[in-house]
Amino acid sequence: MANAPVPPPLVLRSHERGITTLTLDSPHNRNALSARLTAELHQALTDAAADDGTRAIVLTHTGNTFCAGADLTEAISGPAGEGPLRLARLLRALVELPRPVVARVTGHVRAGGLGLLGACDIAAAGPAATFAFTEARLGLAPAVISLPLLPRLDPRAAGRYYLTGEQFGPTEAARIGLITLAADASDSAADSTSDSAADSASPADSASDSSAADIDTALAPVLEGLRKGSPQGLAESKKLLTAHVLRAFDRDTDALAAQSARLFASAEAREGMTAFLARRAPAWEV
Repeated sequence: MANAPVPPPLVLRSHERGITTLTLDSPHNRNALSARLTAELHQALTDAAADDGTRAIVLTHTGNTFCAGADLTEAISGPAGEGPLRLARLLRALVELPRPVVARVTGHVRAGGLGLLGACDIAAAGPAATFAFTEARLGLAPAVISLPLLPRLDPRAAGRYYLTGEQFGPTEAARIGLITLAADASDSAADSTSDSAADSASPADSASDSSAADIDTALAPVLEGLRKGSPQGLAESKKLLTAHVLRAFDRDTDALAAQSARLFASAEAREGMTAFLARRAPAWEV
């Protein structure tokens, strides 16, 4: 009996001059946080941290979406309690990693994908990037991702975007503390893209490609600075920056993971996720 073919990896790895790049490559579900992608990313981070030649890690993506959040198809069909704890462990691994992690975003980020940005030490976005906390529109809440995000976000901005699910662009993301730098001061491209367009765009979005040069130019001095850091200096400096975030993990992980599992298992969330996948309005929308 022939062996089953090995599926291609969902996380690609490359290395150049002290920088290990991990690329999310699951375009069929817009780099959603499936069990497999989460496991592969967790392992790739562990491997990169163990590499003495790695000074820093860049986390980026193929296609027009950095990460769409939870894999809703998987969430509907699988046990509700596993996903939140799996995500919490991944986010903590990013925060605790002794190497700095830099997010490089040229496309859309939704829901759980924003937790990845919050767990990174530096996050940069190109002019085509868009962001939205869409959980409340699905009968959910941004529970687990609050662990790395709430210690960093402007509280008033968190209140607005957690509750409304509004889309915003890179300049606003930088203003509220979601990202470190916007590669282009103009949010015109991001703000002119509707939520529905962002959620249905094809993986080969040309706007994402056009912003790659902008973001790479913006990140060049950041990466050069990280290359000059000593392993010990970078690790100890990161500890200072993440201590308050890790306290939030120590205090709240169990409660927030339980909240998230309860919501994913609820009838209201099932309706929200089913409606989203069917591209229809949920029953509660007025």
